[in-house]
Amino acid sequence: MKEKPDTMMSKREQFHFENKTWERLLDFFKQENAFLKNRLAEVLDQSTTGELLALAEQFQNQFILKDEFIDELKHDIIIQELGIKDNNINNIASLEIKIIKKQEKLRNEMAYMEKDFPQLKYEFNKYLASF
Repeated sequence: MKEKPDTMMSKREQFHFENKTWERLLDFFKQENAFLKNRLAEVLDQSTTGELLALAEQFQNQFILKDEFIDELKHDIIIQELGIKDNNINNIASLEIKIIKKQEKLRNEMAYMEKDFPQLKYEFNKYLASF
């Protein structure tokens, strides 16, 4: 089924809106992640017991992985935005299918991030409260 040009245009507008929203959310997660890493450093400056160090290393690794995932998502969003704005492609139908599939993939990855990051933050705060 071929979509009407104005229908795809409204999808492109919606995708653009979603992407801008996700970019702001990822910026927030990046800031929160930096805050958590700084908090971990503060705690380690005060105490360096064996148990604390082992778990601190695990959290530090998770924070680094989150930063990498955030950076990958931001890059994917930039690429998606370029595809959304590109109207000079010969095979528009093929492009639209790619854009829609990529948007769905981004949507799923962002949904995962929105669930996973607060869980990591919760576990980290719970861990710190136990010391």
